[in-house]
Amino acid sequence: MNVAEATPDRALWAARTLLCGVAVGAVAVLSGCGQSVSGTPVAGGALAVQHVEGALADLLPAPERFPARYPAVVLPPQAAAAAAGDLDGVGAGATVRPASCTPPEPEPGAEPAAVAVGTDDATRTSLTVELSRTRESVADLRARSVGCEQIRVSRAGAQTVVSTTLEPAEPAGADDAVSLRRTVVPEVGGAGLTQTMQTTVGQLGDVRITVTSMTFGEAQPDAAAVDELFATTVRAVRGE
Repeated sequence: MNVAEATPDRALWAARTLLCGVAVGAVAVLSGCGQSVSGTPVAGGALAVQHVEGALADLLPAPERFPARYPAVVLPPQAAAAAAGDLDGVGAGATVRPASCTPPEPEPGAEPAAVAVGTDDATRTSLTVELSRTRESVADLRARSVGCEQIRVSRAGAQTVVSTTLEPAEPAGADDAVSLRRTVVPEVGGAGLTQTMQTTVGQLGDVRITVTSMTFGEAQPDAAAVDELFATTVRAVRGE
């Protein structure tokens, strides 16, 4: 098992970058090698019900496997839960219009998500990988996105408009995967507060892999880093 150690300043900056300036105390936690997928491969949405052995925290790629320009840390559980909720532009406790576009809640009793985040200090770009357990297939995710290309989100008194575009590229390596582009624009705020995210979502058995590059203002996400880290994460979850 690999042990990632990070200074408090590095972990705090990583969490702040990912959570739009909200300070979250991040400390080093364990990450490690992947395990094998149990069950017999089958086609279609049924792939999501196969169980991948091993704790999600152990299936994460170790921080040293991130692209070199993104020094990374593994977030502790509380910070990971908050970060996971922000990667879709909605977050816990938000009100979404249309209501049908509200992301599903974590499945009861599900294993907590595991999250690692790296930051490029020079460009204020974060690179995040999240592993979670779900029975929803990527095909279901695509279908659920129809009609939700633009939504309004209210959370803690703040209003944002979240726009999502599914891209034609389908990254290889997972059972199924989809790429999307997302912007989060505050209805009230100054320049530089707009978030832009490039995300690849993939599925291996019951493990959902979400890799996101997030930037602020006019900067563009690092699509090449997303592709690199997605491939790395697929190998880690497969135990390679």
